[in-house]
Formats: sequence, C-alpha cells, structure tokens
Amino acid sequence: MSMNSGKTAVVTGASSGIGRATAEALAQAGFTVFGTSRRKASNGPDGVTMLVCDVTDGEAVAALVSTVLSRTGRIDLLVNNAGVGLLGGAEEFSIAQVQALFDVNLFGVIRMINAMLPSMRRRGEGRIINIGSVLGLVPAPYSAHYSAVKHALEGYSESLDHEVRAFNIRVSVIEPAFVRTVFDQNGIEPDSLLKEYDQARAGFKALLADVMPKADRPEMVADAVVKAATDARPRRRYTVGKAARQVSLLRRFAPAEMFDKTLRKQFRLPI
Repeated sequence: MSMNSGKTAVVTGASSGIGRATAEALAQAGFTVFGTSRRKASNGPDGVTMLVCDVTDGEAVAALVSTVLSRTGRIDLLVNNAGVGLLGGAEEFSIAQVQALFDVNLFGVIRMINAMLPSMRRRGEGRIINIGSVLGLVPAPYSAHYSAVKHALEGYSESLDHEVRAFNIRVSVIEPAFVRTVFDQNGIEPDSLLKEYDQARAGFKALLADVMPKADRPEMVADAVVKAATDARPRRRYTVGKAARQVSLLRRFAPAEMFDKTLRKQFRLPI
C-alpha cells in the first residue's frame, strides 16, 4: 500500500502503454492521479481517475484543469505523454498529416502546460515532465516528422525550464528508445504511398517487428518519471534503457561519419 503524498498528478494519454504504466506508478508513489484519454476509457489504470480530454482542444484542456483543481485544489505534476506517430517516407505524408502530428505531440503539450502553469506559479512549485525520445537527439529515417517534433520538444522543454525555475517549477524530458507498446502498430500510414519507398518502408517495418519484442518495458519509463517527479534536484533529461544511453553517448562523442554509418546500419540502409 502506498501512502498518499497529498500531491496531485495529471498524466495525458494514460489509457495504455507508457501513460498507463506511468499513471499507475505515480499512484503507487502516493500521488492522487488523474489520467486522460481522447475517448472514455472502459478499463483505466489501477488507482487512477480517468477523464476525457483531447489535447488538441483548448476548451477541453481548460475544462480538465478546472475539474482537477475543483476536486483537489492543486496540480503538482503534469506528465505529457499523449502522442501519435507517422511511419513512412517524409515526402509521402501530406502537410495536413504533419500538422495533425504536431497538433497532438507538440501543441498539445504546450496547451496543457499553458493551462496548468498559472496554478503552479500561484503555489510556487510544480513539476512538468514531457515524454520525449532518443529521436529528439538523433535522426530517424522513415520517422522524419516524428523525429522533428521530438527535437522541437527538447528545445521547448529546456528553454521553458530556464523560464519557470524562478517560480520553483522544473521541466524534465524522458528519453526512451524503443518501448514495448502498440505505438508502432498505431502509426499513421502516409496519404500518398510512393513505390520508390516500398522496399525501404518494408525494411523499416521488418526492423520494428524484430526490435519491439525485445524493447524496454513501459514500466522502465514509468520509473524514470517517478524519479524525475520526486528527485530533490531534478535533471532536465532522463535517458531510459541501455539502447537509449548508448545512442545518446554515440551522438555526443562519436565522430560524425562513424555515427552516420552506425545509424544507417541500424536502419538497414545502404552505407
């Protein structure tokens, strides 16, 4: 049994995968947890109050914050996890698809943060944790737009952390590599499939099929979130798992040509 810490957490995209594991881990750590999903969840995480909220809808986000504050009077922690993916050649996706991706994965984060910062500032404390990816550090063939949004999230999060630290609010990014969820299966197909990318696209999907059964478990990411939420001196970045740590070190210290060849070999591209 966990002792209630008196603190309130909100976790977006909490109906499955990383979000579900994170919501349950925070509840076990003593937080009063509100999880969100775009549609009503029939079987939510244990010990978590689920609420419906579409992060692309500003009115829905405002209503969520109002509901949580009316029930608890405080929001101590926001975990931005809701997201979608695009898998395919960059030129195969329409501008509308890319805009929709950014609307969830980046602007959804910004909507949630803008809605919750005022109450955190008034109380003089708070934590914001954004679920990023090692694809915010490295390029990702056939996930160019997803990589772009994760790179943007990195820059936004670090800049925001410097801005809000004066109010005793900290911002951290969690950086996993491949995680064993259905996320890859739910990737949005391109609007315009081009035969020129058929072979490469098939190769990338085969890579995912090989990697995902051996990928890190969502609970590893959840443990990193709990650590970031409770550390006395939180770090701006928490890299999760052996693969993510290796990629991070290679990106920082390996010569550019060596890193390029290693990445292309990993993605089964001609060197």
